[in-house]
Amino acid sequence: MFSDTLTVVREFCRSPVHTGALSPSSRRLAEAVTVVVPGTGDPVVVELGPGTGPFTGAIQRRLDGRGRHLAVEVNPRFAEVVSARFPEVEVVRGDAARLVALLEENGVGAADAVVSGLPWAVFAPRVQRSILTAVAASLAPGGAFTTFTYEHARPLPAAIRFRRLLGTVFEEVVTGRTVWANLPPAVVYHARRPRPGHPPPGTAGGGTGP
Repeated sequence: MFSDTLTVVREFCRSPVHTGALSPSSRRLAEAVTVVVPGTGDPVVVELGPGTGPFTGAIQRRLDGRGRHLAVEVNPRFAEVVSARFPEVEVVRGDAARLVALLEENGVGAADAVVSGLPWAVFAPRVQRSILTAVAASLAPGGAFTTFTYEHARPLPAAIRFRRLLGTVFEEVVTGRTVWANLPPAVVYHARRPRPGHPPPGTAGGGTGP
């Protein structure tokens, strides 16, 4: 954990916009965020911004050898860490805003769950919207998207704007309980059913199904 913290701090200093945090997420937060990973079948799970892998490990525990797990990471150092630590995970180097194309390039038509560790508060509004639109377009019918924000940041304009944006992209957005065991404490958002204009693959206006 200490080495992970050093890695995160180093990458934050190099690129705070793409890192967004000074320490890895806790196991409690990872468990709360990854609860949307299906417990049966062979689902396709996509992880955005795995960092050093706290959510990656939680997803792998829930999958227990089932399905496919793709981790999309723009930071080359984090991509190397996750690849070395989780050889069973398909690490994809790229921008989350290109999610639909990245999945197609890897033979995936749609994701059953998208789990995000991205630092939304440091993104410009147009970047937030482009990524959320890509997520909505990548979800299979019945799929779910989950992400989080820090509790102390919820009253800030950027966090309020992001929560409203979630509601414009998804019909259902549920706010989970605060994970006080995380540093800093965090709140998880669960979103389902993209609104018209953000159709899932396999429906009119979307791509091909899985």
